[in-house]
Amino acid sequence: MNKRQKLITGAPGRSLFFFALPMILGNLFQQFYNMADSVIVGRYVGEDALAAVGASYSFTNVFIMVAIGGGIGASVLTSQYLGAEKYQEMKTSVYTFLITFTALSTLLAFFGLSYNPQILSALGTPANIYEDAVRYLQLYFLGLPFMFMYNVLAANFNALGKSGIPLGLLIFSSLLNIVLDLVMVIRFGMGVDGVAIATVIAQGVSAMISFVILMLLLRGYPAREHPHLFKISMLLRGTTIAVPSIVQQSIVSIGMLLTQSSVNQFGSSALAGYTAGMRLESIAIVPMIGTGNAMSTFTAQNLGAGQPDRVRQGYRSSYGIIAGFALFLFLVCEFCYRPILSAFMDTSASVVAYTTGASYLRFIGWFFCLIGIKATTDGVLRGSGDVTIYMIANLVNLGIRVSVAKLCSPIWGIRMIWYAVPLGWFVNYLISFLRYRTGRWQEKALVSKASQT
Repeated sequence: MNKRQKLITGAPGRSLFFFALPMILGNLFQQFYNMADSVIVGRYVGEDALAAVGASYSFTNVFIMVAIGGGIGASVLTSQYLGAEKYQEMKTSVYTFLITFTALSTLLAFFGLSYNPQILSALGTPANIYEDAVRYLQLYFLGLPFMFMYNVLAANFNALGKSGIPLGLLIFSSLLNIVLDLVMVIRFGMGVDGVAIATVIAQGVSAMISFVILMLLLRGYPAREHPHLFKISMLLRGTTIAVPSIVQQSIVSIGMLLTQSSVNQFGSSALAGYTAGMRLESIAIVPMIGTGNAMSTFTAQNLGAGQPDRVRQGYRSSYGIIAGFALFLFLVCEFCYRPILSAFMDTSASVVAYTTGASYLRFIGWFFCLIGIKATTDGVLRGSGDVTIYMIANLVNLGIRVSVAKLCSPIWGIRMIWYAVPLGWFVNYLISFLRYRTGRWQEKALVSKASQT
């Protein structure tokens, strides 16, 4: 195997940045993919339709983050086997988790189809958007296995150092989704139902193409014997990383879901504005989350190759990468929020929605650096397999967001929901950084050149 295809050679900062860049661009397209529904229904159907998709988004995004987190966590094992040049075990890892997440996504789809009306009711979804939100979710969950399959496949491409492949697939899928959205909504007048159907079709096509490409790619890695299709010991080992990774990736989405009832009490117009701001935040944090995910793969491959000092060098370099992204995002949020929000709504007709979205966006723009350094620090811990403190830190983050929103917003207003976000990010970072400073993470590697499966 050509070592230039891995992350274990060359200048650490440069290797990390150019590996992260396609992941960031790919994740941006995935957010555009998801945001297209909101933009199109907000502009061509109306404020209530935007609010309905927004009420559904907090719920669906939890499942998206479970898929992304599970894929990234499971692919840590794949990355460490690649770094150690254990290709038979690497292939077994890929097959095991593809089978596992296909089964898991089917169960979650059944759960979503069965209980989403009750969950939307429990969240206090406004009555005027409830029926649209239920229909959107019912259609969305039919395509959940495709969405899971694509994200797990993308994580495996990244684990193999092939971050450009998911980028190309996401560009194709995003453009297909947008075209289908426009056809369904404008040409056939299908409203919220149309954007859900478009998403399912685009996800299904992308997942099938991704599967074929990955199977062809794996043929290029020589193995001593034919790899197992499924191995319980491999599943158990990878699950120790996948579960905390799911927690970490899901924190923002679960926080949005659990605080949505706090936003709902301010009415559907405020929810529409929050939806716009939330979608834009999801796009803005992509470079931070993408750099953190790249740091995870970088750590896993280098620990597998026995190079912990290179991990430290890459981690230090990540702060410069994050600072550059944070400055750019701050300037965009501070000076370009008006045209950005106008993509979602008629800003003159939706005064409450516009004011809410602008307030959130301009506030959160000051704090993107926090989620960036949190994500890269978490990435080191996740990539090494040192997951206990990492999971605790993210659960503390979630607890802060939810408790401050629930307890303080009824007293001091909707802005308290904004304030809870950077507070949670900061405490999460502090806990993870203190763990990183101990150096114990480098002792947690699951695989080395000398180890056996």
